[in-house]
Amino acid sequence: MKMPKKPMELNAYLDQRFTCDCGKEHYAALSAVRMGKDTLNDLPNLVKAMGFKSLYLISDPITYGIAGEKCVKILRDAGIQHKIIQLSHLGFDEATLGELAINMPMGCDLMVAVGTGTINDMTRYFSFKMGRPFFTVATAAPMDGFASSIAAIQVNHLKTTFDAHTPTAIIGDTEILKGAPYRMIAAGLGDLLGKFTCLCDWKLAKVINGEHYCNNIVELVESCVQKVLTSADKATERDPETLGNIMEGLVLAGVAMSLYGNSRPASGCEHHMSHYWEMIFEQAGKRPVPHGTQVGVGTVLILKLVEKLRKADVDFDAARVAAKSYDQAAWEDAIHTAYGPAAEGVIAMEAKAQKNETTARLARIDTIEAHWDEIMALLSGLPSSEEIMGILRSLNSPCLPSEIGVEDDLLRQTFLYCKEVRARYTILQMVWDLGLLDTLSDEVIAELEHIVICNN
Repeated sequence: MKMPKKPMELNAYLDQRFTCDCGKEHYAALSAVRMGKDTLNDLPNLVKAMGFKSLYLISDPITYGIAGEKCVKILRDAGIQHKIIQLSHLGFDEATLGELAINMPMGCDLMVAVGTGTINDMTRYFSFKMGRPFFTVATAAPMDGFASSIAAIQVNHLKTTFDAHTPTAIIGDTEILKGAPYRMIAAGLGDLLGKFTCLCDWKLAKVINGEHYCNNIVELVESCVQKVLTSADKATERDPETLGNIMEGLVLAGVAMSLYGNSRPASGCEHHMSHYWEMIFEQAGKRPVPHGTQVGVGTVLILKLVEKLRKADVDFDAARVAAKSYDQAAWEDAIHTAYGPAAEGVIAMEAKAQKNETTARLARIDTIEAHWDEIMALLSGLPSSEEIMGILRSLNSPCLPSEIGVEDDLLRQTFLYCKEVRARYTILQMVWDLGLLDTLSDEVIAELEHIVICNN
């Protein structure tokens, strides 16, 4: 089947193979999505229709109370064999995988993630490694990873992305979703706002790095964001239809990742900020705010950086001098300071990717200079930081780093080094290529300090 040029409804993309003008074949393995009132009751029907016999449900003490108990009752009434675990190790790292393995029942042929975020990632990865399919029963909609085929897990203190697989089915019961804490609802919208900057990252990578790019998938993600934003103001009322639209938009963004085969359509430098903060907070024994909340704040920060870049007097010759003076040993020392116990993983990633290597950087600077007008046009098409801040404030969601526990020292480290979380070309890497990341990030931090003073 030909990949639709005009974005379609979610169900049009499920379990379909598409040939595409971009030259790739796209496929999302997700087979079924049930969204709406009381759709949790569809769980037994989906299980039976797909021929599964023995279920391993994975929850934590919170999601067990929200939906786990209901799942158990529904499955018991339907006569379906099952076991549910409430994870006690919530580090979502190697030890969590060990707990899942120890408690896994013999003969289970389907795993069910009862929860969101990290519960999904742990179940996604564990089920993939064990060769079992999995379902997701969503308890909130704070992120776009429901339909993703990758999992982000803490390994050796570093938030690491692993290949995994897409769920076979996703259930988003709006009677459950509307009971989620409001901060989780706002987080889902924050994650969707991050698509503005992440898609710009991809467009820049195409121009500067010659990266493969799919316009059909970009337009699909852009359309789902716009659809959700048209009714976002009703989210504060916990309107079930709006919450269903948010959940569907997040699932569709995840489907876009599955169609493309990686997270490029939905995750960019705003997500790298979030991943970096999560690592640093967890190293300090602090619980970070929801991922989507962090992404919303990260989006504001990247947009402010872009606004500084658009006003800057870019000196390409000075950028070349900076590239030639790059000191790998000094960079490694800085990474040890910025990443702590996760540093060795970051250094190993750069050794493989070589994204900071001088010859490649000089070639990129030449390309950036040759395409500067096109790059400026892409950046000017982004929303303003004030627009995004206004949307977040209307949702009573944080929009400044200080509101989520990120103080100036950590913020500066974030601007300078969060790009090392992934080997991917982004706005942050481009500003670094130009030798302006230190200067412009300091300007953004000074502006934020002024905003905080004025607000107080």
